[in-house]
Amino acid sequence: MNPTELYRKYREAVSYLFFGAVTTFVNWMVYALTITIWPGKLTLCNALAWLAAVLFAYAVNKVIVFQSRESGACAILKELALFLGTRGLTGLAEIFLPVLLYQVGMDQEIWGIEGFLPKIVVSVLIIVSNYFLSKFLVFHKQDP
Repeated sequence: MNPTELYRKYREAVSYLFFGAVTTFVNWMVYALTITIWPGKLTLCNALAWLAAVLFAYAVNKVIVFQSRESGACAILKELALFLGTRGLTGLAEIFLPVLLYQVGMDQEIWGIEGFLPKIVVSVLIIVSNYFLSKFLVFHKQDP
């Protein structure tokens, strides 16, 4: 199988991983910026980073990754509500789990950024969880 055929076969997963990494980068950069503005405010900075990342993720997941063709206000609102709901659940983990891990001893700095190690660990778990929630709940294709 040549590289083009491989990409076609795994386009969705490859796109999700790529844009998941970009979304994580958005999250981390907003966190890094805000933690320098408000040192020690891990929960606030995580919440702001999560919000920025979720808004970015909805756009790229809908249009590029899962290529949702939902149209009409009701269908789009339902899709958006499901996306925000599932991301809200994983967002709670994203906001509070790094703080918990930090408090129980995972408090090493990476690149001089307070609380970054637990942020990285939780980000990996969130990427995997969000893929399955998006694929099978939010953007699943209806049978004709």
